[in-house]
Formats: sequence, C-alpha cells, structure tokens
Amino acid sequence: MVKAVVLGASGGIGQPLSLLLKASPLVDELSLYDVVNTPGVTADLSHISSIAKITGYLPADDGLKKALTGADVVLIPAGIPRKPGMTRDDLFKINAGIVRDLVKGIGEYSPEAFILVISNPVNSTVPIAAEVMKQAGKFDPKRLFGVTTLDVVRAETFVQDITGEKDPSKTVIPVIGGHSGETIVPLFSLAKPAVKIPAEKLAPLIKRVQFGGDEVVEAKGGAGSATLSMAYAGFRFAEKVIKAAKGEKGIVEPTFIYLPGVTGGDAIAKETGVDYFSVPVELGPSGAEKANNILPQVNDDEKNLLEACKTGLKGSIEKGVEFVHNPPPKL
Repeated sequence: MVKAVVLGASGGIGQPLSLLLKASPLVDELSLYDVVNTPGVTADLSHISSIAKITGYLPADDGLKKALTGADVVLIPAGIPRKPGMTRDDLFKINAGIVRDLVKGIGEYSPEAFILVISNPVNSTVPIAAEVMKQAGKFDPKRLFGVTTLDVVRAETFVQDITGEKDPSKTVIPVIGGHSGETIVPLFSLAKPAVKIPAEKLAPLIKRVQFGGDEVVEAKGGAGSATLSMAYAGFRFAEKVIKAAKGEKGIVEPTFIYLPGVTGGDAIAKETGVDYFSVPVELGPSGAEKANNILPQVNDDEKNLLEACKTGLKGSIEKGVEFVHNPPPKL
C-alpha cells in the first residue's frame, strides 16, 4: 500500500500533479491538502476510474494531520506566484514560510515519509525543510529530496532537435548543481548514448535548459509559469522513488540532496564546498542510497559552469538555513 500526499494540491502545479498521481497504478491512496478549493479538486478527481482512493482536506478540523497521517510519499508544490508590486524577497519570505509550516506538519504526523520538495526556490526550500526536520529531531537525509527533474526533462527534450531521437527520454543526460538559472549545470558531455552537439549550438542549448522557465512565462504572457511540465517532472520523480521503495533495482535520478547524510555525498560536498547539491542518486527502499560523484568526468567547459553554480548555490543555501533560525518579521 502506498499513500501519496500532495500539499498545495489546488494550485497550478498541484492539480495536474494530483491528476497524474490519481491515474498511477503505483498509488493506492491519494490525499490532497490546500488552504482553498481542495474539496472541489478532490471531487473532480474522485470520478476517475483508477486504483487510488482519494481524500481532500482544508486546514480546518485538523486537515493537515488527517492528510499526512500514514503518508509514504509527500510532495510539496505549495506556494504563491509572484504578484504585481511584489519583490523576489517578499515572494521568498511567503513561500519559505509556507514550506516551513508544512514540513513542521510532516515532522509531527509523518516523519518517516519521503519528502519531495517542488516549491521554489528549491535551492533554499530544501535547506529549510532539513532545518525544520532537524529541529523536530526527525531528519533523515535519505528521505528528503529537492525535485530538479524538470531540468533533466528539458535537457532531454531540447537536445532532441539535434539527436533526432523519437523518444527524448531515452537519452540520459545528467543535470547537476541546483534548480535555478546558472546553478543548473547540464552535462551533455556525459549523455548516454553519446550526443554530438555542434559547437555553435552548445551555449544556446545550455542557456535554454537553465532559463527554460522564462520561456514559458513569456509564452503565457506573464499569466503563469511552468506548471504542467513541472507537474510531469514531479510525478516522474515520485514514480522513481515509489518504484525504488518497492524494491526495483537500478533506479538513478538527479536530485537535490543533503550530501553529508548520503553515502558518497561527503566527497561531493568537499569538492563543491556546499552541503546541498543535485547529483545522480541511486534510489532504494531507504530513499537516497548513494550519491554518484560524476564531477571528475566533466569537461573544462562544464567545470566553468560549475564555478558559477557553486557561487550561486552557497548564498541560496545560507538564505534557507538563516530563514529557519532567524525568521523575518511577518509581512
């Protein structure tokens, strides 16, 4: 029996993510939680003829407790979009506070669940989740993941124009680092099967993977962001986690983890100078079972990308940790 929970289920990512989970044969029970509209989303999805039994909750009447109790996998796409007149710092404070409070609930009601953080900025929200679980005395680094799969999905998709591969997901491209802008480092040199990218196309391809979110925002005329592709990516990673938890072998997927708590992570932390980093991780019944250090295999151009990545990551990680220990005044 697998119980999956979506925290932020009524939002732009939460609804399509909940739809994919409801349709999955891997999910036996699906529990939805949000501050608004959850009963409607739940009723709509309940008409789908799939295995998962679905329930939905609002904050009233211990809704968060009811949603989380017995959870095996918790996905967190919760947060608000940036509104006119709102600074990025204002947005960070609000979304960071949302993630912090939801993770407090996980620490209390389902501390052994796998936690999949989708809420941006992932480079900061994952450290926030870790610090909250540490404070609760429930932190298991193997069970906390920042979902960076959308960067992988974009790399696979965008390189298809060059490879001509009918199914882009058949080209495995490691994407490491973080989950925003220059912290995203796609390693096309390590693609399997190997990919030959013309020199003049490589830099634009890398930039497109790093800033693919801007492409969607522009196409939507500022009325939304990458919600559907992010929902797909979140679901794809959740499927991998569930399959590995059920005992399927050989599942490796890049994800943003707390390196010191995962086998193989210490060497990567020492080399990068940061405690959180996305690398290909071997998944298993206990979660993140091994971090694969592929840094020695990168080429010189990718090493330059990594330098910019590490600089950006350090500040974001520190910002997340600081938020938990010295929370700002409420807006």
